[in-house]
Amino acid sequence: MSRREGSLEDPQADSSISPLPHLESKIQQTHSLARLLTKYAEQLLQEYVQHQGDPFGLPGFSPPRLPVADLSAPAPGHAGLPVPERLRLDEAALAALPPLLDVVRRRQAELNPRALRLLRRLEDAARQARALGAAVEAVLAALGAETRGPQPEPAAAAVAAATATAGVFPAKVLGLRVCGLYREWVSRTEADLGQLAPGGPA
Repeated sequence: MSRREGSLEDPQADSSISPLPHLESKIQQTHSLARLLTKYAEQLLQEYVQHQGDPFGLPGFSPPRLPVADLSAPAPGHAGLPVPERLRLDEAALAALPPLLDVVRRRQAELNPRALRLLRRLEDAARQARALGAAVEAVLAALGAETRGPQPEPAAAAVAAATATAGVFPAKVLGLRVCGLYREWVSRTEADLGQLAPGGPA
């Protein structure tokens, strides 16, 4: 059996083969996924702004950075943490994002029902965040690092209630904030995985 067959197709087929190639492959695949989703997250943010009307997208417009339940931007000291700890924080953020993106999609379906591509992007983003979070969790497990374990349900219901009762402008601002956080955390995950990828920074 070849090295590739033993390490990628059936890691248990030959116990004499080191698991290192399999781990490197998992890291590379997850890093490639994060890089792709970083591009998609930027496209989502641009698409979102495009459909919100003025003053969104106008030069100099600086919307308030509304707090979002269960989620905040990466902390300034994030990059200084050990890589496993960074990945645990990435995983937690990616777990919180899908229900929040679903809330934004439902509100946008009311405000912009004809923006079908935006609605599809929001739906895709929720699914992709779940996939990336699961992949990061698998990398942590392969590294032997402790994962988060069972977590309480995100407080997306509270966000949904607040969004439903908010006016149009605050709802749009909150959606912008969620899309921005999605971009920040996917990009942060890409950078953190880059620390582990072969050829990445030491």
